[in-house]
Amino acid sequence: MKRIDLIKKIGAAAIVAGKDFSLLREGGSHSIFQCGDLTVVIPRHREINEITARGIMRDLDGQLGEGWWK
Repeated sequence: MKRIDLIKKIGAAAIVAGKDFSLLREGGSHSIFQCGDLTVVIPRHREINEITARGIMRDLDGQLGEGWWK
């Protein structure tokens, strides 16, 4: 999955859920985002492995609703 597509998907779901999704800081090889009360780390690579992307989306289930990404 492309990194920008993952960020757009999370951002759109956060708007629907009424949560704030914002960039906190840029690390060396990761970007750290805040989604509601949860801190999310997203790799700064053009392509993100599907398994990694699914794991990131699954971590956000508590903030955005169960199965929001399916």
